Formats: sequence, C-alpha cells, structure tokens
Amino acid sequence: RRSPPRAATPPLSGLTASIVATLKERIIAWEYPPEHRLTEEALCAEFGVSRSPVREALRALVTGGFVAKLANRGYAVRQLDLREIEELYDLRKALELYVVEQLARNGGARPEVAALHQSWGKILAGPKRKGEELAALDTTFHETLAAAAGNSMLVDQLRAINERLFIFRMLDFGQPDRQQTTCRQHMKVIERILAGDAPGARAAMERNIDEGRANVDASIKEALARAV
Repeated sequence: RRSPPRAATPPLSGLTASIVATLKERIIAWEYPPEHRLTEEALCAEFGVSRSPVREALRALVTGGFVAKLANRGYAVRQLDLREIEELYDLRKALELYVVEQLARNGGARPEVAALHQSWGKILAGPKRKGEELAALDTTFHETLAAAAGNSMLVDQLRAINERLFIFRMLDFGQPDRQQTTCRQHMKVIERILAGDAPGARAAMERNIDEGRANVDASIKEALARAV
C-alpha cells in the first residue's frame, strides 16, 4: 500500500504570505536560532497588523515544519543541530542508494521513472526557479523513485526524513547554478536506472545527495558565523 499524496496547502492572503516569507528567510538564514521564541504580540507589533494574519502565518509555518507550537500558546523555531542533520542525511542516502539499485536491477521499467527524465529535462531548459520550489520538486523526484521501487514502508521513512530536512534543502537550492546541476544529476540517475546499471545509478545518486549535503553544511556554518 502506497502512502497517500500530501494534502495541498491552501493559498495564503497577500499580507499573510508576506509575513510567512519574511519569517522563513530569517529562519533559513539562521537569524532565528533553534528554539527562538515567536509570539503573536511581538509579531503584530513588528509588522503593524492584527492578530488574524499573524495567526494564519504561524499556522502555515507550523504546517511547513519551520516552527513548533508550544503548550503556553507561544511558538519556537524548529531547527535541528548539525549532528542531527548529518545523521538524517546518512539515513536518507542509505535508503536512496538501495532504491536506485533495486530499480536498476529490475530494469526501471515503471513509466513514472522514464517520465522523471522528461520532466527534469524541461526544468533544465526552463526559467530559473526559486529555492523553495526547487526543493519541493527535488523532494518529489526522490520520493517518486522510492514509490516506484514498491516498498511503501521505505517511502514512509524517506518522506519523514524529507519533511525534517526540507528547510535545509532550501539552503541547498539557494546556491548559484544549483538548478542546472541538479537537473543533470537527476537525469543521469534515471539514465543509469533505465540502462540497468546498478553501480552507476548508485554512484550518480550518491553524487547528487553528497553535493546537496555539502551545500547545506556550508550554508549553515556561514549562517552560524554571521549570527555570532
């Protein structure tokens, strides 16, 4: 049994979307360290708005995994420390290398695998995407491969990891030329799978994950240095 698709996020009003975008930028840039407290009162005063758009913005940030709601009605930034991020990337890589190996050994015959090659070719030829959009597309790419491998429990585990890493993947896709690099890496993974080349598919996937991981590590260390 495959996991159900994620529910679509309802559109935000212009004012709420602006507040969400500002707070996301601060969290991603590490201007707000882990466990930084956010209150409705302070945000209303800062943005000069009523409680309604602030509450809507905070709910959206909770849904996106950027903040957590506390028992006393406040909120706190949800960020992992570097060791936890490293461990999540280790686990993610182990799962994904298994996925591409299995797909390559089985010939990668599922139509959704070949379709990924076409879709990422279009992204490569298309206009530049924002970091958050690319991070979402990248997540879908990796989860689609996992689903094609036919192991629903593996998909659930990978999805849980991806949800926790999503903020940090946005750092990766903020890097210059990352869109073109990622497209080519994804297409290489699919080519090796379709060719039945399990070692080649593993090597291509490992390069893709390791490069993103290195970008995240560098971005986090830079942000922490600026915050000192």
